[in-house]
This record gives sequence, C-alpha cells and structure tokens, in this order.
Amino acid sequence: MSTATLSSKFQLSLPKALREAMQLQPGQQFELIPMGSVIQLVPKTSIKQLRGIARGANSAQYRDRADRS
Repeated sequence: MSTATLSSKFQLSLPKALREAMQLQPGQQFELIPMGSVIQLVPKTSIKQLRGIARGANSAQYRDRADRS
C-alpha cells in the first residue's frame, strides 16, 4: 500500500508506482466521491472514450435483481 501526504496547499502527490500502474497522465481529471471517512478518486472518462467499451459483451451471464440474494 502506498501513502501520500497532504501539503500545506491541500495538494496530494500520487506515488510514481501507482501513477505508472494505473497509467495516469498529467492533467487528467478525477471525480472525488466522499464515502463516510473515505474519499474515492475516480478518473473522469468522456463519452468518446467509452465508445465501444461493451463491444462483444455476452449478455447470457447477465444477472437481474431477481437473481441477487
């Protein structure tokens, strides 16, 4: 697990190993989602980047609410 320290300007620097593993780029934007005492960082994705993401998906394994326990 990596750690980061909040600066006096309230900025965080992500460790290099994490940036490389997640292929993060300078200037990339994130959504910040507060979840209790946790802040979730989610990379923003444009509609253009999502085009074709479900191509080839197999709907035979789809579960609806009735299948959940």
